[in-house]
Amino acid sequence: MTEPAWLTVLTTTDSEEKAKALAGGAVDARLAACAQISAPVISVYRWEGAIESGEEWQVLFKTTAGRYDELEAHLVAAHDYATPEIIATPVVRGSRRYLDWVSAETAPVATL
Repeated sequence: MTEPAWLTVLTTTDSEEKAKALAGGAVDARLAACAQISAPVISVYRWEGAIESGEEWQVLFKTTAGRYDELEAHLVAAHDYATPEIIATPVVRGSRRYLDWVSAETAPVATL
């Protein structure tokens, strides 16, 4: 199977401010072309043996497969969860103009 060229990457956090900071940091670092914040959502999960629930904000990043490792490292470093949700889903099709834009916006900036 061919490696996908583009990905959507999902994470969650417990406040709108933190979601905006994660989104802005990734876009500023050119690790994502854009990030969409959806909220609030209710998450129900098992943590340390107990069933928990809480409001969270989802952040969906649009990036290239080549930038995934750096985006994941950025999210892990910037996130305050001990085990943040970071899930990548391949983009199998999309408009050429949009995907070209994602590629251009996430291209590493050449340094002199």
